[in-house]
Amino acid sequence: MKPGRVIARLDDVRMDEVHLTTPVAPEAIAGLKLGDVVYLSGVLYTAREGVYRRVVDEGEALPPAVRALTNVNFHCSPAATVRPDGTYAVAAVTATASFRFGKSMSRWFERSGARVIVGKAGLTERAYREWFVPHGAVYLTTVGYGMGAAYGQCIRRVVDVHWLRELGIAQALWVLEVARLGPFLVEGDPQGRSLFALANREINLRLDEVYRALPPFAMSRLGETTARTDEVV
Repeated sequence: MKPGRVIARLDDVRMDEVHLTTPVAPEAIAGLKLGDVVYLSGVLYTAREGVYRRVVDEGEALPPAVRALTNVNFHCSPAATVRPDGTYAVAAVTATASFRFGKSMSRWFERSGARVIVGKAGLTERAYREWFVPHGAVYLTTVGYGMGAAYGQCIRRVVDVHWLRELGIAQALWVLEVARLGPFLVEGDPQGRSLFALANREINLRLDEVYRALPPFAMSRLGETTARTDEVV
């Protein structure tokens, strides 16, 4: 399947395995397809709210050494410990929901040079089209819950850490060397399409069918209903 081919249904998604080395080249990014299973090797960094505030809101530059090493930003916090010799070890990482960074993403791309964002869940197709696509960027999502320790096994060493004293362990910018870190899924592709949005559209087409097949409800007196229009979430 060539990049740019029309993907109208989940059946059109072919989940090929892709191994990317950082910094990820533009042609490698352009070749990613919606739903590809991605593994990362090389160097990436963690950056979440504290780092985004410093770089985007306060105008502080991303450390030049970090920008020179990699263009991959993982929205996560590490389970870090200090060894007796003063060096750090990261045994696991906890991904954080990326929608909370939405309003900062376009400016973040400009100031950081990031081109691959890894996080939990995803953003909207509008966000991908307006913020990611103009910068040649893509979004990778973590797979399920409870993967932090498995991802941690792929971390080879802590290359550096920035703003640890100012931001603390969870919010600091950790620079990590990784080997075959993953799996991740291409949720926002180079064309601005979303895997989750595609799935949701397909699910929505058949929701009425699912509701019609539900058995009679037993607690109508308490407001239970099988009518979608009456449902309160």
